[in-house]
Amino acid sequence: MMISCGEHGERISTVVCKHMLQGQPVPAGFVENSSDPNDLQAWCYLCEDKFQLEGDMTDAFIEFNGMAIVCIVCYADAKARHTIPAGK
Repeated sequence: MMISCGEHGERISTVVCKHMLQGQPVPAGFVENSSDPNDLQAWCYLCEDKFQLEGDMTDAFIEFNGMAIVCIVCYADAKARHTIPAGK
C-alpha cells in the first residue's frame, strides 16, 4: 500500500506506534513485530510491555499504541532514532 507523505512524497506505507512520533529526547526503543519485509510494523518498548501484559492486541493495547501509518522513509528515520544499542 502506498501513502502520500508530506515530507517524502508517494512512498510505501508502514506502521509505528504514536510514541515514536512524539519527538522524545531519548530513544523509546524499537521492536519490529513483523518479519515480512513488505509489511513493516514496529512499536516502542512501552508498547511491547503493554502487549506482553495484555497478551494480545486488545482494545486497551490498541488505544495505548495509537498506531500511525507513516512512509517507509519516516519508518527508517524512527528506527534510527529509537533503536537502543544492545547493552544500554
